[in-house]
Amino acid sequence: MKKIISTNNAPAAIGTYSQAIMAGDTIYVSGQLPIDPATGAFPEGGAREQFVQIFKNLQAILAEAGCSFDNVVKTTMYLANIADFATLNEVYAQYFKEPYPARVAFQAAALPKAAICEIDVIAVK
Repeated sequence: MKKIISTNNAPAAIGTYSQAIMAGDTIYVSGQLPIDPATGAFPEGGAREQFVQIFKNLQAILAEAGCSFDNVVKTTMYLANIADFATLNEVYAQYFKEPYPARVAFQAAALPKAAICEIDVIAVK
């Protein structure tokens, strides 16, 4: 059985998908962009501020599912520019601790809304 996970503390889906789906004890969180749910816009500043916003969005969705970053087992990070990887890794380290989730990161040709990054996660309750 699958259950939709949805919160107003993260941006609403911009397409035909759910913020997250829980199937059994596994939570699949859709890719999050650096959209501030209060304004519907990207935060001011640079890459660091946008990466922080993505993690805030992920955190809100995980919390709605009764989870935290400690429950995350896999992350996928899509970057518009792989040169931003070092900054993303610094922000990532503020949210995850050992044992770190499995992870993949790569440069994508383009992301929705011309975002610089999109991240999705899989968590287990």
